[in-house]
Amino acid sequence: MGVVHRDLKPENLLLASKSKGAAVKLADFGLAIEVEGDQQAWFGFAGTPGYLSPEVLRKDPYGKAVDLWACGVILYILLVGYPPFWDEDQHRLYQQIKAGAYDFPSPEWDTVTPEAKDLINKMLTINPAKRITAAEALKHPWISHRSTVASCMHRQETVECLKKFNARRKLKGAILTTMLATRNFSGGKSGSNKKADGVKVTSSSSSSLFFSVMMSDIR
Repeated sequence: MGVVHRDLKPENLLLASKSKGAAVKLADFGLAIEVEGDQQAWFGFAGTPGYLSPEVLRKDPYGKAVDLWACGVILYILLVGYPPFWDEDQHRLYQQIKAGAYDFPSPEWDTVTPEAKDLINKMLTINPAKRITAAEALKHPWISHRSTVASCMHRQETVECLKKFNARRKLKGAILTTMLATRNFSGGKSGSNKKADGVKVTSSSSSSLFFSVMMSDIR
């Protein structure tokens, strides 16, 4: 029996302590499912938009490979501080994911090793049958020979990008919460129904304007 988490993302990776070399703990198994071996089936639409795999978006049968796709997205973010797939419009975001439309732009990726990029490419393979498995990933040179292939450079720019990415994520969540509270307070009479990250919300024109201005300010 195996477990498919279905919602792997940086927010669900926790450090056991603040000490150097602390163990990483995986949290939030609320969407996790148990599968038999390499079983694949349509288990339902679940996960966070930017980390969903192409097969989930296509509503194809899926299995453990969805977690490897999410690991590829996480690895990309950890190396440069921003995600491989991004668009404020959810439909366009999903189109990017289904097409596997990402790249390694300069200057952020210029100092990242070819081995790291190769592992990301293998994790972000559109066809789940050809995607690298967890066992194969652990044997990949970037993992098994890190002392010789990994860059020792302190990636301060990546840290700054991560801070901005995290700030944008938190702000978006805070604004969504405010919009939901506004809807509940007003009884859902002002504004029109919209979707944000798969959640149906009712927003007034002023809250929508505030959201747009604030998001553009921290990009």
